[in-house]
Amino acid sequence: MLKRVILTSAIALTISTTAKVGAIEPNRPTGEHEHDHEQEEKQKYTCPMHPEVITDHPGNCPKCGMKLVPLKEKKRGASNVQRSTSKVGAIDPNRPSHAHNHAPSVAATTYGAAGEHEHEKMQMEMHSTINLADPMSREGSGTSWLPDSSPMYGRMFMFGDNMLMLHGAIFPRYTNVSTRRGDDRIDAPNWFMGMYSRPLWNNAQFGSHLMMSLDPLTEQGRGYPLLFQTGESWNGEALHDRQHPHDLFDELSFSLSQKFEHDLSAYIYFGYPGEPALGPPTFMHRPSAMDDPDAPIGHHWQDSTHITFGVATGGLQWRNLKVEGSIFTGREPDEDRYDFDRPRFDSYSGRLSWNPTRNLALQVSYGYIKSPEELDPKTNIHRTTASAIYNLPLGRDSNWSNSFVWGQNNATEEGKTQSFLIESNYQRGRDTIYFRWEHVQKSGHELVLKPFDESKIFPVSGYSLGYVRDLSHGNGIDIGLGTQVTINDRPDSLDRYYGDDLGYAFEFFLRIRPSLHSRGAHEHAEHVAGMQK
Repeated sequence: MLKRVILTSAIALTISTTAKVGAIEPNRPTGEHEHDHEQEEKQKYTCPMHPEVITDHPGNCPKCGMKLVPLKEKKRGASNVQRSTSKVGAIDPNRPSHAHNHAPSVAATTYGAAGEHEHEKMQMEMHSTINLADPMSREGSGTSWLPDSSPMYGRMFMFGDNMLMLHGAIFPRYTNVSTRRGDDRIDAPNWFMGMYSRPLWNNAQFGSHLMMSLDPLTEQGRGYPLLFQTGESWNGEALHDRQHPHDLFDELSFSLSQKFEHDLSAYIYFGYPGEPALGPPTFMHRPSAMDDPDAPIGHHWQDSTHITFGVATGGLQWRNLKVEGSIFTGREPDEDRYDFDRPRFDSYSGRLSWNPTRNLALQVSYGYIKSPEELDPKTNIHRTTASAIYNLPLGRDSNWSNSFVWGQNNATEEGKTQSFLIESNYQRGRDTIYFRWEHVQKSGHELVLKPFDESKIFPVSGYSLGYVRDLSHGNGIDIGLGTQVTINDRPDSLDRYYGDDLGYAFEFFLRIRPSLHSRGAHEHAEHVAGMQK
């Protein structure tokens, strides 16, 4: 009798165990998968750059074309909440509202902290086309850095693993500059750029840039009027009080980057034309200057080497610190704006860049530029620059960007001359207000004065204030109507050339550019929190 009981119990236990195993057997009948199918039907997909796009099926983002990725729902476990809170620090439901630094994002509210963290991780996968280790929002002009939180205006297209980003700007306008050396005209400064990247072998990437300008058509040979601006030539004469036009091809470059262990990475960059490691990001690529149609009058003290026919740069990076060096052609572009000038590789530069926080980018650089001016071939320049760019996102559609730039030229026979620049750009929704202050020391030779004044140094300044109101905003193309006023200051000794009248300029313009694509990987939480509000 006891043996029968034991045998019966053993059979029952075997049947029970078999039933449990069958419940997780992958080859079990279809009906037993109903619970799993219900879970799969709840799977949501979203865009790494546009988290407001949420669908119940995979595909591509209707806004930017990126591949949608799964968005997993967070399991409600106390231990998971505690671990997530230690990383995110803003989702504890028992904390008082005043203790939260930021409002929870849509991802955190709907899917929990894990979903938000997944979004931020995907955002970080938007790599720079120069260095695979950098977020795309850090990429300035050439190989320079912007703050990681910088806004990106452009349209992105994904073709499998291939990424293409298009951006640019055009400023149709009427400008009027006073004094004897002033002028008025209708023109349209412009530039257009494409950035491409493709992953190669493990932790490696190929990148390429193409930047063009139709300035040779819209500005013609003399360029546009800009009081106290100098540099380059036209018809064999040095330009003064005018900004020279840019070449048809401003950058044609490629780069290779590699990530290593211990947060190390390296890259090489070749441009014909391209931009060496010298100075801050070029003015049209700085968020603090992107709404200003004019170039800085200290351009040839700070960032004028951005169009150089022959550049080779190598960089080594550890986390947020980068050292890089370049050899390049010192001669500035010639008067033929449609050709490719002869590469010389007779100059060199080095730059140290550091982004200590997501909102700050610092750099110092030095370069030797051999014979930059065709009309003065015996003059060489030792250039030293330093800059600080601070960007502060203020919400979903608001941003404040500021730049401080110092540049010094030590030219043959002329000696050292200084330049200082402060820019600020505040954007809120459709409205933008911006400001620029400059102070530059320029020689009489640079300003094309009479022979008896050529060796003298004259301090000149400019104060610009502008406003732009977007007529079309956030619809793919932003079209803004703007106005700008500039007051120029000069010493009395220049009155014989400029007259006794106050130096000023005013302009009315349209600013046409792609809409905002992203504000940088680290600002994702603030971005979607603003959308939720």
